[in-house]
Amino acid sequence: MTVWIHRRPADEVAADAALATGPLAGLRLAVKDNVDVAGLPTTAACPAYAYVPEQDAGAVAALRAAGAVVVGKTNMDQFATGLVGTRSPYGVVENAIRPGYISGGSSSGSAAAVAAGEADIAIGTDTAGSGRVPAALHGIVGIKPTLGAVSTAGVVPACRSYDCVTVFATNLDLAGRAMGVMAAGAPDRPWPADARLAAPPNPTVAIFRDLPDLDPEWHSAFDRTVTTLRARGARIIEIDPAPFLAAATLLYGGALVAERYSTVGEFVDEHPDAVDPTVGAIISAARDLPAHRLATDQAELARLRATAMASMSGADALLCPTVPCHPTIAEVAADPIAVNSRLGTYTNFCNLFDLCAVAVPAGTAAEAQFGVTVFARPFEDAVAFDIAILLTDTPATPDSVWPLTITPFQELIVFGAHLRGQPLEHQLTTLGARWDGPVRTSPHYRLAALDTTPPKPAVTRVPPTESGTTVEGERWLLSPAALGTFLAALPTPMQLGAVELEDGSWRTGFACTGAAADTAKDISEYGGWRAALAAGAVE
Repeated sequence: MTVWIHRRPADEVAADAALATGPLAGLRLAVKDNVDVAGLPTTAACPAYAYVPEQDAGAVAALRAAGAVVVGKTNMDQFATGLVGTRSPYGVVENAIRPGYISGGSSSGSAAAVAAGEADIAIGTDTAGSGRVPAALHGIVGIKPTLGAVSTAGVVPACRSYDCVTVFATNLDLAGRAMGVMAAGAPDRPWPADARLAAPPNPTVAIFRDLPDLDPEWHSAFDRTVTTLRARGARIIEIDPAPFLAAATLLYGGALVAERYSTVGEFVDEHPDAVDPTVGAIISAARDLPAHRLATDQAELARLRATAMASMSGADALLCPTVPCHPTIAEVAADPIAVNSRLGTYTNFCNLFDLCAVAVPAGTAAEAQFGVTVFARPFEDAVAFDIAILLTDTPATPDSVWPLTITPFQELIVFGAHLRGQPLEHQLTTLGARWDGPVRTSPHYRLAALDTTPPKPAVTRVPPTESGTTVEGERWLLSPAALGTFLAALPTPMQLGAVELEDGSWRTGFACTGAAADTAKDISEYGGWRAALAAGAVE
């Protein structure tokens, strides 16, 4: 295979793995060769461009600090210009599980290394779909976070405005844990205080009314995926694909490609024999684009984004096929530009619109791996992740919900009508709150039932001279802005205060004014609201 441009000796990798510590200890890491690893050449798949960095890129440093061990640098479409995995002087990267077919690019080697079992996780980059297309064609997971969520320091730019560091893994749980480590480093963009931390229990997911260029068997596979999502609680709506697909053509068919020339254009012009002909033609063609065309296309992109986002106003996310087909290597060689453009039909608009995305496998179609992508608005990565979970058979663990590593949040302990499945749960879920499991108070509390509609509990701390009990509750996580909104709407006699849990920690939770609690019906003997409801102790 032509997966690797530089591979470290196996004994060195094994020695590092034996000494590794941390949450990712010993996991084998493949790194796309436009991302710096200290002491290993960075080529961007162009030998004449090569340099040896003295320090790791931010994403690599974070993963290594967590115990991951670099196996080597992976092949790619040169200068990250392509979605095919064939534009490299180091050789075509063949699909790891379907010989004769493309791997997808430009993060071709990274995805192939994971699919072939030569790495556990891999770093890719994504500008037009490079962190999603090869994931789909290999039946693995690819996470493309909100732009700036992971630092691009130490990454050879393709289009700086739209470049993004991504991760590949065989399952959503591992991909999420690795992404969380990278994002917890030093992001390029501050995370807002009002970001949603979860998808609602029954999310609304948009799909395109029409799916142009999609192979018929893949269309059937997509329909099956939508049926699965609906069966798992999602509400499906259809929207017009026109503004999304029009934006997709601007990335290479318009003046936005000028940004590629600004990064490596002079090198390409000075070293024509060292550059892949297709890559060179794309980059050099942008040299003479007039500035007014770029300004025009940027204005058009803003218009298309506004239209597209308006069409999604009632949806939590958008679901699309990741790619419309799986070309052979021969088909790409015969028509490299047209085939590449078709592969970007459902990926190119993502970064232009500043969306986050999670690409997951969704079975097979026409003897090929079939994948779908969940898109969500910027900073709603947790929403996209949750909906992607609905489409996978391997449940993700709490540690894999990676946005929580960088999203500011507050804890809220609830005891009654806001518990999961209770009538006021929606007041939390509509604010993007995330359920974080059951808790119990310390044995110093009293539980009573208030005469309200709907009924609510009063949890109060008993004096040191009196005997109390533990009370069952739940922990929810909210953004600071969401907690403020929730508190502002809280009716009397309810209030928020400090609650002691059984582990001795103090958390923000529901409390009640003393006067209201004193006249409420004592139901402490049941130890929790659900038990009291089941026993008929609450009317």
